[in-house]
Amino acid sequence: MPDTPARQNIDQLLTDAGWIVQSRDETNTTAGRGVAIREFPMKSGYGEADYLLYVDAVPAGVVEAKKEGETLTRHANATLMSSFGA
Repeated sequence: MPDTPARQNIDQLLTDAGWIVQSRDETNTTAGRGVAIREFPMKSGYGEADYLLYVDAVPAGVVEAKKEGETLTRHANATLMSSFGA
């Protein structure tokens, strides 16, 4: 999802909520209390998270972007698995 309107919108929403948004090639989990890293590589076989959220330099959550109108129900298990693959 490189630099699409959806990515720009998510970046802005995270920034407005106080997150420091970074790309994975500029990762600095200590840059602030809340850091969101785009396209974060997970463990082998899990792909990458659209955003991995760090709070106080500790992984705290995953944001998976989906097409507008698409429900998250069918993606919930994959998202949970990705969060454990970090």
